[in-house]
Amino acid sequence: MTVGGDGERLAASLADRLDALAFTDLTTDQVTARLIDAVADWAGERGWRVYRRAPSVLPLPPPMAAQHSVLDVACARPDGPPVVVEVDHGTRRRTWEKLLAEADAGRIPLWVRWGAGRFTAPPPPIRMVTCEVDRRPDPTGRGRVHSRSPLAGMPPPAHSAGRVGAVTAVELPLPPAASPDVGR
Repeated sequence: MTVGGDGERLAASLADRLDALAFTDLTTDQVTARLIDAVADWAGERGWRVYRRAPSVLPLPPPMAAQHSVLDVACARPDGPPVVVEVDHGTRRRTWEKLLAEADAGRIPLWVRWGAGRFTAPPPPIRMVTCEVDRRPDPTGRGRVHSRSPLAGMPPPAHSAGRVGAVTAVELPLPPAASPDVGR
């Protein structure tokens, strides 16, 4: 399988996972943390080693050029090149630079971009996975909160194929009728 095809397949798989995600009235930081958790769970279920806040190959800009940026999630896979994932609420050039540097180092870059929509596509080979959320003013007056329902059109849950046993009607006693004089 080519890395390009692998990247497309992984992006689609992660998108399917995030489509089922639901939450109500979370702050921006809480949504980002929830998405990072979902990405880590998705990778862990595949048997990959998962690293949060893993060092990137991209150094930080001066004056901290001796240090490296960090990735939200990095995954070591036994059956292919590593996968790196950044989760962002906004479009940041620095994120693209980091993911392009990771791609140059042989990793598959995925970018989870969340928000109210109008997402700007990143340059190839970065694969974007979008997660649309609704936002509204925080009722406590501290900024905005974000909510998300699973995407409509999801298949209904599986139901039991077994037969229900025979139904027997049971006559229930009725309470005695109230006397017309009661309550006057």
